[in-house]
Parts: sequence; structure tokens; C-alpha cells
Amino acid sequence: MSEKELLQLCGSVEEIIYRNESNGYSVLTMLCDGINTTAVGMMSDVNIGDEVKLIGNWKTHSSYGEQFAFEYYEQFMPSTSVSILKYLSSGTIKGIGRATAKRLVEAFGDNTLEIMQQSPERLEEIKGISHEKAQALSEEVRKAFGMREVMIYLEKYHISTREAVRVWKSYGAGAIEQIENNPYILCGSNVEVSFERADLIAAALEKPCDDKCRIRAGITYIITYNSGNGHTCLPKERLSSVTSGYLKLPRENIDEVLEEMILDGSLISDKLNERDFIFLPSLYKSETYSAERLQMLLRFPPERITGVELALDSFEKKQHISYAALQRKAIIEALSGGLLILTGGPGTGKTTTLNAIIELYQQCGIKVALAAPTGRAAQRMSEVTGKEAKTIHRLLEVEWDRNDNPVFKRNERNLLDCDALILDELSMVDASVFEGVMRALPLGCRLIMVGDSDQLPSVGAGNVLGDLIASGKIPVVQLTEIFRQSMQSLIVTNAHKIVHGEMPEIKRTDSDFFFMTCESREKIASTIVDLCTKRLPVTYGYSAFDTIQVLCPSRKGELGVTELNKKLQNMLNPSQGKQYELPMAVYTFRLGDKVMQTKNNYDLLWTKDDGTEGSGVFNGDIGIIVDISRAAKTATIRYDDKFVLYDADAMLNLELAYATTVHKSQGNEFDAVVMPMYYGPPQLYYRNLLYTAVTRAKKTLIMVGNAATLKKMVDNNKKTLRYSGLQFFLERDTDNA
Repeated sequence: MSEKELLQLCGSVEEIIYRNESNGYSVLTMLCDGINTTAVGMMSDVNIGDEVKLIGNWKTHSSYGEQFAFEYYEQFMPSTSVSILKYLSSGTIKGIGRATAKRLVEAFGDNTLEIMQQSPERLEEIKGISHEKAQALSEEVRKAFGMREVMIYLEKYHISTREAVRVWKSYGAGAIEQIENNPYILCGSNVEVSFERADLIAAALEKPCDDKCRIRAGITYIITYNSGNGHTCLPKERLSSVTSGYLKLPRENIDEVLEEMILDGSLISDKLNERDFIFLPSLYKSETYSAERLQMLLRFPPERITGVELALDSFEKKQHISYAALQRKAIIEALSGGLLILTGGPGTGKTTTLNAIIELYQQCGIKVALAAPTGRAAQRMSEVTGKEAKTIHRLLEVEWDRNDNPVFKRNERNLLDCDALILDELSMVDASVFEGVMRALPLGCRLIMVGDSDQLPSVGAGNVLGDLIASGKIPVVQLTEIFRQSMQSLIVTNAHKIVHGEMPEIKRTDSDFFFMTCESREKIASTIVDLCTKRLPVTYGYSAFDTIQVLCPSRKGELGVTELNKKLQNMLNPSQGKQYELPMAVYTFRLGDKVMQTKNNYDLLWTKDDGTEGSGVFNGDIGIIVDISRAAKTATIRYDDKFVLYDADAMLNLELAYATTVHKSQGNEFDAVVMPMYYGPPQLYYRNLLYTAVTRAKKTLIMVGNAATLKKMVDNNKKTLRYSGLQFFLERDTDNA
């Protein structure tokens, strides 16, 4: 909307019909020239009786009629006796009800708020207001208008209402002074303004480029950004060099501040393999604690179970099963020792081995708990074992603190109630979550960790499975034999070929792995859409909403996630009218859309059909939009048997999920996977990304594109490099034990 089209609406707030406290979205009744008007927009700090100027335009809502949708607003202190009385009577100021508000306005008229802020002693003139109460009321008014002052101040720097609320919660009345001294406090985890935006504010405040506050924030930004790419630490010289280039400042400036940050504990330095590495304190704590706890489990193993081999022989006869040598080794190790990593590719018998371990534990009276990183992975674990499996977050009873950071109720003071814990999909577990498991694990509890070491590492920071195996300190059994029934699947045999750097079989058309040759982006895209909308549903009965998943190496480009999602949405779920849509930054979400959560949100509440309630939706969870309210900017999403109400703020972490990246698919399996195969950047087209994609398919895999790209991916064995410390801490702690 261009500036000349915007209209102004001035008046006082009569009623707040709806307000989302987390993002400020409000529906208001305004009194404008004696006429009540409905207004909608982002406005978290306005109260009944406030006088405001709204800037926006008129819109007609299909259910609620004509509304003024504002994009910006200006706010003024209530200035007349009438508006002040409305404001104070609304309950906004703690300690003031209707009767007290009336007495104050009758006594001080249009000057009521000014007197309350600047001359609180005069409030004692009112019957029933003591000296203490007068001071308390004055403080409440100053708080209310202090928040308003902070928001107005931040508005000129294009800080959103939602962000301004976080600033106020973090820094209170002193926020403006603190920001002017150091605008980079806005980059803190409780506010999350980007470094680039804070840098623009600093420039507007004429802060020098070599200000130490800027350098500290820049160093923190670089290492935090890299933790988002999976690194728990960075080599010291690399961190210094990258920060120097990013801030366009000499290395000596960076090194000086970096040393100060190490000295004051803002960052941690440690030497790994004769090289200095820098950690964020939280990730350093995660990896060192986990290493120490594992070292303790190795030193104090659980009581050894006797007669393990005889028990296994008896179990084999009873079940009419003959386990392979490596399977027997894994089962015996799990029962004899306290720690085990069980790894192997598809079709190698991990599930069969795991079921034997669980059954034999239970025969021995050992209480077993099962967990996996995601809801889908936990559900699949339950299906294949016949036992209840929980997500790790649910197992650890996640809560959240005042800054929405996860806190686990299960910890050293509230240990898990089990004698053995089996963790599946360990490759997906990051350093912080693994620390949570280690803190809650009782001494003497057996820990069996299951995963595929050839899959991609976790989305979060850390390389837990890889580091544990590389340390050589934890017993590992890698299953390698593909069993006869699995060899009938071309998905399975091709997955193993890929792991070994061999070109998969792509010419067969009589199995579950198909390759469709297409030589142009346009043809590949149209073929994928046709497969998802017509051919696979007709031939196999699959559905793009439930059983088909398009997996892409990249987000960008015509064959990336974003563009394919839009093409698939238009064919699978075309527009039914604007009342069934919610436009967001990248996508317009529609009723019936398949969507994915892209970031852990621990405080999203869910409800099941049976009335069970809980909280938490996690990165990678896939659901369907079952209800949309354009007026309130909310959507209800069904995740399996759970229903979750999203406001506009929460929906910022949603994306369409007809297509998704291979990384986001981890922990999930789909009946059918469709994958574009076309030229792309080497850093995204490599072997274990391809392997991870192939192993997501349970029944059917179709690649669409050119074989040359497939070969390049198979040949590119440059695994994703991750800087992490768990391996070194475990080796060091064990060696020094």
C-alpha cells in the first residue's frame, strides 16, 4: 500500500474486544467523532480511554463488516477528564477501581495523570489513600507510561510492537538509557533483534565502528549463528578472522575483545587436539557435562546379568529366531554392560535386535523406558516394539522459563524412573537435549543408543552420535548384514550402495525405487506436481497430505522447497476465497494445507479429542490446517490426534510442507518420497544427504531429473563438517579417570 492511500483515524479506545498478549494483535472499538468504529492491528500497549491516531485503510470483513485495518499508530496520554476516567476505571493501573478513579478525577480533573506521576503526595488528599498507597499508585502509573515511552522511542527504529514488549520485559523503565549506551543489548536472546538492525540503530546514535560493545556483539553473533549451523564451538583463529571480516575491523581489535570475553566468562576457551576452540558457555556446559556423566557410567556400570548367553539361546528357541552374529553380540553387550551404541543401515535388523533386548530386559525385571527425538519417531518406535515410547521432551517433562527457554523437570534432583533407557534416532539428538538426558539418568541405569551413523547429524548444535562413536570409549555394534527379506527392496539395497560410494540401480521398473529422466527444471517441476496430484494417488492410493513427501536438497530455486510448495499448493489446495486464507511473509496459508513447524515451541498448547491436554510442538512436526480465523489471525492445526491453536506470532514458525528439505525430514518416514535430481551447489549435494533422503521412503521412492546429478551426489563424500567437543572431552575425561 502506498503512502498516499493511507488514511488517518483519530479517537479514544472504548473497548478492547480481543488482544493477543504475545504479539499485540488487537481488535478495538474506537469512539471517533461520536461514532463507534471497529479497528484491527498490532497494538499491545493501548488501553481503554487512550487517545490514538491510527494510520491504515478501511476493509470489509465477510463476517464482521467494515473495519479500519491500521498499519501504524500514534498514542497520546488521555488528556480530558472523561478519557482519564475511562482509562483509570478500566483496571489498567493496579490498585485503582472505578470508585477510586472517580474520586481522583473529581479532585484533579484534566491534571490527574500528571499529578499521579509527578506529585504523588497530593494523592493523600483523597480519602482512603495512605502515603504508602499514593507512592505505589504513582509507581504503577510511571510503569504504564514508561512502557509506552519505550515503545514510542523504539518505533522510530522500526522495532515492532512484539519486540518492544520483550525489550520492556527485559530492561524495564531504564530501557531507553541502556539502549542509548549500548544498542547491541537488543541482540540478546530475550529480545532477538538481529545484529544488522542493532548495527543500524548504533549508526543512528553515532556510535563508532570500533566500539567494544559492537565488537562483543559481533563476536557473539558469529558464534551464535554458527551454532545454528550445528557447531558447538569454533576454532579461535577462525572466529577472530570471520568476525574481523564481518565487522570490517582489524584482527587486533577483535582479539583484544575476545580475550576480555574469555576472561569475564562470556565465552569459554578450551584446547582440543592442540588447537584453541571458543564455546558459548551453555554449549560448553552441555558437552562437558555429558562427557563427565558418560565417564561415570563407564566407571560404575550396572550390576552384571549372569547367564546372558543361555538366556538368549532359550529366547531364540522360544521365538523360533536365529540371530546373526552381530545381532547376538549387540544383545549380549546390552545385557552384560551398561552402555551400548547400536547402529546400522536399513534392513540390517536393528528393530529385531532392539525387540530382543527389550524382551530380555523385562524377563530380568529391568524397567525399560523408550524415547525418540520427535513425535513421529516415537510413534514409529512404539509401533515396531509394541511398547510405549515418548518423545525425549515428554520423557524429561519439559517446561519453560519466563524467557520461553526449555527447562526439564527431570534432572539430577528428579531422576527418571527406569533401569534401562533406550534412545532411538540418536543422530537427531543435539548436544543440549543429550545433556538433559544425561542429567536425568540414574546412576546404574543402562543406556542403549540406537541410530544410523550415515544419516545427517542433528538440526541443533552438536554431533552426538558421531562424537560418541569416534571417541572409541563407548561400546559400538554396527550391523552390516542385509537380511534376505530386505534385499528384495531396491530402496534398501540402493541405500547401501550409496553409503559405499556406488551408483544405485536406476534402470529397474519392477521394484520400489524409480528414476524418471528429465533434463529441464520446468519438466522436473511439472512431473513432480503430476506425480503428487495424479499418478501416485491413482496408482497406489497415496495422498500428498498424508503419505507422499517431496524432499529437496535446497530451499531456493525453481526446484527448491519454496517454489515447489507453491506449485503443489495451487494444485492440491487451490484458493476457496480469502475468508479461508491467512497471508504471511512467504506463503499464504489455506484451510486444509499441509504445514510443518520449523522451530521448537514449548508453550503451544494442544488438546486431544479425549480431552487430554499438554504443550509443545517441535521442529519438523507435520500437520493439517483445520480452521482459520482471518479476523483474529489464528489457525487451528491438527498434528495426528492433537489440535493446536496458532496466533499470528506462532505462525511465523510455520511453512507449507508438501515439499520440505531433507534436513527437516529427519526422524520421519513416508510411504512415498519424491525427490528432484538436478544440478545444485556441492555443499548441498553430497552423499549422506542423499542417503538420508532415500532412507525416508518406506514403500516407494521416485527420483526425477538427470543421472549425472545423482552420480555427483554419490561421489561427493564430504560429510558436513561440525566443530564439536564431546569426542575430545570424553577421551580426555576417560583417559584421566
